Amino acid sequence: MIDWAQVDELRNEMGSAFAELVDAFLEEVDDGILRVDPSSDAKSQASALHFLKGAALNLGFRDFARLCAEGEDNANRNHLPAVDVAQLSTVYQQSRAEFLAGLALRAA
Repeated sequence: MIDWAQVDELRNEMGSAFAELVDAFLEEVDDGILRVDPSSDAKSQASALHFLKGAALNLGFRDFARLCAEGEDNANRNHLPAVDVAQLSTVYQQSRAEFLAGLALRAA
């Protein structure tokens, strides 16, 4: 669910700014999921999912990023709704929980 090699690489690159990045990412994704409106047009759905995919890839949320990419592809092919928002939210919440637990273990 989490690409820990990506997380470790990002933590090494960011140093002390890593914690700030994590906080910003989680806040942006929490808000970003709300922008995935299954009743909106394909372009809006693709844009929202593209944003979420990029954020997820940066922080190693592998499964969430894959789901966002599939949804973005669906939206770009005008297959609407592009993604099941409930599933997207569930995968994000599971990934978020695993990520935060993993960070705590790695910090110990």
